[in-house]
Amino acid sequence: MTTLSQTARTTTPAPATAAETPQRPASRLRDHADGMAVASFVLGLLGTLVLNLLLGPCALILGGLALARGTNRRGRALLGIALGAVDLLLLALLTTTDGTLSWHIGG
Repeated sequence: MTTLSQTARTTTPAPATAAETPQRPASRLRDHADGMAVASFVLGLLGTLVLNLLLGPCALILGGLALARGTNRRGRALLGIALGAVDLLLLALLTTTDGTLSWHIGG
C-alpha cells in the first residue's frame, strides 16, 4: 500500500509538448519586428513631406511595436519614432504659423 501512495505522490503531469502549445518561433517574430522597424522609418520619413497627420502616428506606433517585439534593427525603429514625433511637431508648427495642414512654397 505504501508503494502505491508513493508513486501517486511522485507522478506529475507530463509537460506540454511543442505541438500542443501554439507558439511562433522567435526568429519569425523578429522578422516581423524588423519589417515594422523599417516601415516605421519609411513612414516617418514620408510623413515629413506629405500626410504628416496620418503617417506620423503610424510611424510612432510601428516603431514602438518593433522595439517591444525585440527587433534587430533598433536604430531604425528609434529613427522611425523620432521622425514620427517630428511629423507631429511639424504639423503643429504649420498649423500655428500658416493656419494650414500642408506645405506650400512661395507667397
